[in-house]
Amino acid sequence: MQIRLAGLVGDSIVDGPGLRYSVFVQGCPHNCKGCHNPATHDFSGGYISDTEEIYQNILKNPLLDGVTFSGGEPFCQCLPLVDLAQKIKQTPFKLNIISYTGFTFEQLIKNANEQNGYMQLLGQLDYLVDGKFILEKRSLELNFCGSSNQRFLDVKKSLAQNMAIPADMSIFG
Repeated sequence: MQIRLAGLVGDSIVDGPGLRYSVFVQGCPHNCKGCHNPATHDFSGGYISDTEEIYQNILKNPLLDGVTFSGGEPFCQCLPLVDLAQKIKQTPFKLNIISYTGFTFEQLIKNANEQNGYMQLLGQLDYLVDGKFILEKRSLELNFCGSSNQRFLDVKKSLAQNMAIPADMSIFG
């Protein structure tokens, strides 16, 4: 399945816990002030790749702890990321999957439908870093979040609760 990318990083230690393969999608509607990836905003930028090709690259590194979807806005390309995530879940390495999003968990749940694929992608994720980056709330002391309004959520637990997540609920406190 085809996906529009800004880039790939085969060995990241800053996009989630452990050694990660990071997939940076192209296209983002949020335009957060101070974004560290502004080149990913243009939906017609980047390049087209194939999820099978990305998956084969992931398989080449048995030392990976997980895969991170970042961007851009991953939830603007749910269907190819669902395809990639399903492949990743079949690896013998037991990789976890994290996605960043400028949407909140609650916004994704509220606006989910069959066409946008929000629930399908959430169903494949282990963790989610949600919320827009807010420059005025920027903190270098946070684990894997850029600003204090963002949360690092356990998606399986959050979906099982089937309710809104309190603003201060994050697995990293």
